[in-house]
Amino acid sequence: MIWIGDKFPEIEVTTTHGKLKLPTIFVSKWFMLFSFPGDFAPVGATEFIAFQKKYGELKSLNCEVIGLSSDQVFSHLKFIEWIKDNLEVEIKFPIIADPGEISNLPGFIHPRKGTNIVRAIVLVDPKGIIRALLYYPQELGRNIKEILRIIKGLIISDSHNVAIPADWPENDLIHDEVIIPPPSDMNTAKQRLEEYTCFDWWFCHNPMK
Repeated sequence: MIWIGDKFPEIEVTTTHGKLKLPTIFVSKWFMLFSFPGDFAPVGATEFIAFQKKYGELKSLNCEVIGLSSDQVFSHLKFIEWIKDNLEVEIKFPIIADPGEISNLPGFIHPRKGTNIVRAIVLVDPKGIIRALLYYPQELGRNIKEILRIIKGLIISDSHNVAIPADWPENDLIHDEVIIPPPSDMNTAKQRLEEYTCFDWWFCHNPMK
């Protein structure tokens, strides 16, 4: 398997935007690689629309998008042409035609699902490190709002050395606040209780400034 914390492998891929080198093409940027079973599928079409409609917001977070399936480039081109002609949405991000460079990596093809590439998300940070992995069944489309939440949360966590609570920014306990990392010694534990709002010394939180 590829794992969170791994370096994304250096691979040259064939896409609807020409030959690209991953992760080099996205140096100093986040990027979201989404794999899908194949072109001309209803669930996939709804996902393409969702990703494109949020593409501007993703780019504002310094995050690019790139799709992946084993279909050939001409199939991808016809699929995005069909989406534009019939659903009136122009797909602007590249789609990889992958004969195996990426899909042969463990985790992209389910051993009991034939040769279909799984429906997955690989989120990679500006240093080329895999930061999140999400897998979905073929019959369930992805929730782009959750993917945006993950990206925003990781950016805040990296920038401020904090943790992000469940359902952030609408957590039942601390709402849109963030969690302060646990202290490493007794003195720091006491200071935390004075500096932050805490349920206890190991569970302190603070608003994002």
